Amino acid sequence: MAKKQVDLYWDVGSTNTYFAIKLIKPILERHHAELVLHPYNLGYVFRNNEYELMKEPKSKLRYRKRDLMRWAEKYKLPFQIPRQFPIKSSRVLRGSLAMRRKGLELEFVERVMEAYWERGDAGIVEYAGARSIVESLGVDFAWFEATASSDEIGAELAQSTDAAVERGVFGVPMMYVGDEMFWGKDRLDFMEEELARAA
Repeated sequence: MAKKQVDLYWDVGSTNTYFAIKLIKPILERHHAELVLHPYNLGYVFRNNEYELMKEPKSKLRYRKRDLMRWAEKYKLPFQIPRQFPIKSSRVLRGSLAMRRKGLELEFVERVMEAYWERGDAGIVEYAGARSIVESLGVDFAWFEATASSDEIGAELAQSTDAAVERGVFGVPMMYVGDEMFWGKDRLDFMEEELARAA
């Protein structure tokens, strides 16, 4: 029997991706499913669609902030809104692809998410700002920076984002179980039901 798989499209600049990554692990364990990460350059897609997050109505932005804090309170997560938001995430996305080569992609993504969304550390948008995370995972920082900034990784990130758009991804976190698509942290229940049905 083929192992169950969840494809997760993510960007470090997405509040809801933080929650999805925190809450998805128990679901994966219950269903013996594998998580496959796909970096998705949300800023690039927003620009191409002429969408600016912070130009939404102020009442909606206020509501969104309160709703996020409800999620943090419900699941007892140390989430906070960083002072610097939004951020340019391409170097973090590139970094995840570099760490994939060491088999440490998920660990890196979890730690940069925690640095930004729990401690407000916007320094992770620069390679140097992620140095302590990289080295804590036992990876040489010079190798990490050279690999993440390479043309090869840049092309890989572009291909990952373009392939996602072609598949139908319009935002993150987006999760797929087979051909079934689930958008947002509040669709994890539906995603789990699909995993239960999956052969």
